[in-house]
Amino acid sequence: MNTQIVDATRNASFGYRVDVSRGERVGRVSSEWFRRPADERYLSLNELACTVRDRTDRSRTRVVESALIHVEASPADPERLALMLPGSDTPVAPTHWSFGQLASQVGAPAAYLRQLPAALAGINLQYGLTANRVEQIKTLETGDSRIELRAVTGPDYGRIYDHELVEAVQRIAGNGTGDTRWKVPGALDWSSGIYNPRVDISKDTTTLYASDRDVFLFLVDDLNPIEAGRLRDGSPDLYFRGFYCWNSEVGAKTLGMASFYLRAVCQNRNLWGVEDFEEMTIRHSKYAASRFAHEAAPALLNFANSSPMPFVNGIKAARERIVARGDEDRTEFLRRRGFSKAETGKVIDAVLAEEGRAPESIFDFVQGITAVARDRPHQDVRLDMEAKAKKLLDRVA
Repeated sequence: MNTQIVDATRNASFGYRVDVSRGERVGRVSSEWFRRPADERYLSLNELACTVRDRTDRSRTRVVESALIHVEASPADPERLALMLPGSDTPVAPTHWSFGQLASQVGAPAAYLRQLPAALAGINLQYGLTANRVEQIKTLETGDSRIELRAVTGPDYGRIYDHELVEAVQRIAGNGTGDTRWKVPGALDWSSGIYNPRVDISKDTTTLYASDRDVFLFLVDDLNPIEAGRLRDGSPDLYFRGFYCWNSEVGAKTLGMASFYLRAVCQNRNLWGVEDFEEMTIRHSKYAASRFAHEAAPALLNFANSSPMPFVNGIKAARERIVARGDEDRTEFLRRRGFSKAETGKVIDAVLAEEGRAPESIFDFVQGITAVARDRPHQDVRLDMEAKAKKLLDRVA
């Protein structure tokens, strides 16, 4: 089998043909793309880093006694509450998110409190703070003349700032616009099956996002496609590398990252033909910052600089590993690995439809399983089938 890194200069101008019927479809990036308003979309890593870094520079965090927090309704705006924190004469205004966190800390229903007049909500919240068994809370306050309370967590919350993740990505991806091999992705032309890696970065196409609650970044190395075998028509089966990562410095989600190989990204930012998907998460516990420095950041760097040959060799081994010669072999192979009779038939039919022949190799079965999994309406069933497919590849590796 021919295996090589395709010369980008031969393909960059016109794109290259891909087969997105193979591998998995991953919709995480598309979900982010769909829900982000224009002011949460950034055109470069420099622009994004500047925003989140400036926010950190104007922030401070401290641990305070919850019983010493004073709640007051603003005379100028009776619909809004302000908090006076110990050791400060400047009121802080809770955001929608931090108000919910504060209510949760004292065991009060935030949705109910939001329906009350400010004065009455303040009385209830004040009682909760005074009688709260949680004696200490950690705050994140941001601003200059007007201070916002952006987060309220337990005292041992291990905050990883958004700028720390963005700057870790910058160390391997520069500006994220093509000054290194890592960049905002291009787009698939469905009419031709051609993936074009060179698409202008705009608010509609960017995959760099940040809000007051989180950051999310998706970048690819799509100017350097990897050939791993041949398609049914004899053309090369091409992949490229990608990763996405996310964080919330206010406690809305974990820190995490996922790395993978993929065949295309469409205009609404679905990932197509995904293989070798790996994900890691770090909870914002007491030692989260240390884990980020010693685990997550190095893992990102290692993936960015690693050779694709282990992945390519794994695909080659899976293509060459013949496990079934006849119909009985195919049925037995799948049934012994936990697939139902109906699922077994669908997997075999999927390979017949895509390849024009019945499955024989590990690679054939994996592609059939993932094709069937893509059509499963229930996420748990889909993930279970994808996990079984990955297990087959892991055994070959």
